[in-house]
Amino acid sequence: METRDDVLISVNDLKKYYNKGAIKALDGVTVDINKGDVMVVIGPSGSGKSTFLRSLNLMEHPTGGTIMFDGVDITSKKIKNAEGQWVKLDIDEHRQKMGMVFQHFNLFPHMTIMDNITLAPMKVKGVSKEDAEKKAIELLNRVGLADRANAYPIQLSGGQKQRVAIVRALAMEPQVMLFDEPTSALDPEMVGEVLDVMKELAKEGMTMVVVTHEMGFAREVGNRVLFMADGKLLEEGTPAEIFGAPKNARLQDFLRKVL
Repeated sequence: METRDDVLISVNDLKKYYNKGAIKALDGVTVDINKGDVMVVIGPSGSGKSTFLRSLNLMEHPTGGTIMFDGVDITSKKIKNAEGQWVKLDIDEHRQKMGMVFQHFNLFPHMTIMDNITLAPMKVKGVSKEDAEKKAIELLNRVGLADRANAYPIQLSGGQKQRVAIVRALAMEPQVMLFDEPTSALDPEMVGEVLDVMKELAKEGMTMVVVTHEMGFAREVGNRVLFMADGKLLEEGTPAEIFGAPKNARLQDFLRKVL
């Protein structure tokens, strides 16, 4: 039986409306993300998957509902500190604990790979240049790119850029990694090299939330799969349940089209 201690992020009745409620990008999503989960979010385009993911670190500000991250309600303007006083929530402090990997890499083109990776640890966490570079090389080694430390993003392939983007997020030592369709902008032959890095992270126990169209990854690596459509969470379960015995008619229809 899960204890509440296992829950890293608790999402309750999350809503995101646009155009005075005419567009419901998220319409009452409730789900717990546990430590060590590899949660894969699938669904048709426009289903709210990316809005859900981007709401987890408040890149999208919800219209309603709450997100508890590591015991703190990050949708609240104020929280109680250790002394029991109400203080303004520092969302940047919580974002540091969430690594984000986007569809389009978002590397700084005028900076070397090394500088891209070490910038945030040095500026935000106050890590020394020496320690930040040591950690960067360690991480680049893990993804097979240590020899590219002094290259610029323009000199790298799409797959290499995305592996660097993952390393940049990992350099901040996050508690959870959020992936927003990390392979959809890549040429097909580069998809595997990025998914391999993600599989390694999953094996090491990193908590991950992955929005993806890669059904093979969802089946093989995910331990929980969410199916979203029209801003709602319509079904969740293990990969075996979602792909082997889907209950929801929309999910059945979706799988017929993509598998």
